[in-house]
Amino acid sequence: MLIEKSLSELEIGHYIVDIVQQQRNIQLSHACYVESAQTIAVLHNKGIQSVMIDTSRTRSIDEPVEPEQPTNRASQPIEAGFIKRMGRASSIFKESKQLQKKIFEDAQSGRELDLAPVIEATNAVIDEIFNNSDALASVINIRKKDLYLLEHSVAVSVLISIFAKYLKLDRDVIHQLAIGAFLHDVGKIMVPDAILNKPGKLTDNEFTIMKTHVNHSIHVIENTPTISKLSLEVAALHHEKLDGSGYPYRVKAERISKYGRMIAICDIFDALTANRVYKDGYAHIKAFNILRHMAGDGHLDSELVDQFIKCMGVYPVGTLVELHSNQLAIVESSNPADPINPKVRPFFSVEQHSYRPSSAVDLSEGEDYIVKGVRPDDFELDMEQVIEYLMKQG
Repeated sequence: MLIEKSLSELEIGHYIVDIVQQQRNIQLSHACYVESAQTIAVLHNKGIQSVMIDTSRTRSIDEPVEPEQPTNRASQPIEAGFIKRMGRASSIFKESKQLQKKIFEDAQSGRELDLAPVIEATNAVIDEIFNNSDALASVINIRKKDLYLLEHSVAVSVLISIFAKYLKLDRDVIHQLAIGAFLHDVGKIMVPDAILNKPGKLTDNEFTIMKTHVNHSIHVIENTPTISKLSLEVAALHHEKLDGSGYPYRVKAERISKYGRMIAICDIFDALTANRVYKDGYAHIKAFNILRHMAGDGHLDSELVDQFIKCMGVYPVGTLVELHSNQLAIVESSNPADPINPKVRPFFSVEQHSYRPSSAVDLSEGEDYIVKGVRPDDFELDMEQVIEYLMKQG
């Protein structure tokens, strides 16, 4: 489990995976154990205030440290399977966005929504997730800054489906959750563009108007024939908070179902990590930290937040990482036994600032390791071009 610890809470044997709060701009070169009190003192002297630790790797003080034995291992040959799945998932995502556009247009015109294509699209998403969720998890990271409204609802539908499968919910329940998430923000089409896309902080009056999008969504979904109560429920609850400070109904924990708590987490996570025209999204580690703080403040379900983070992984599939070997790589699959060393596919030389042929590498079996998670913008890359390059390699 990933937990933020202040330096005063840090103990010998804790396994540090990232820096959370600091006074400077120091990057952790690689994950490491707290070997002694001197380690904590060094962190303090560098202005580091809190770190993220992996509690599953914590060891007792008396536990001997076995030196890692480097292995000389050739990279795995290129595996076309993952790349092909990304191509299929990319098509599903694009088709879902086109459908989302039509849904917004119908809602804006006051036309009754046709649920049949939504059922078909979400079924395709769930089929892909049950076959292999990694591909869709990758594709939702390919986002266009000016299409946030369309892509957000599709991404939340994908996220809650992945999360629900991880929690071993029945497929029928997962499908109803996916439909509700797909439609949860349809009411935003009724909010004036000047408020919906305002780059700065909303005024109190503007925020009051913004909050009405949930009421509009509820009205549209209620008037959609054959929609299930569960689909309506998750859409209606996606902005409610456990302490009763959410909207539109300000309901408290006892009246917020597990499914309502799940969509709130997925909705916030996607909003935090997505790039928009007026701001860049947060790195996933930062977003996880914000979710934990919100749970600590009584807004989100802390147990579900922990399960969501474990579901997504320290380095979520589809995100980019910088390796010690001065390469950028895409995370191809997680490694539950060793969360900070997933399977990755290097594709870009940092030194030469150019693409390079890719081969899959299991970081848990070699000498290379992740220096940090990065965003495509950090290296002037376009994620869609990255995926296209990888698909050509496959």
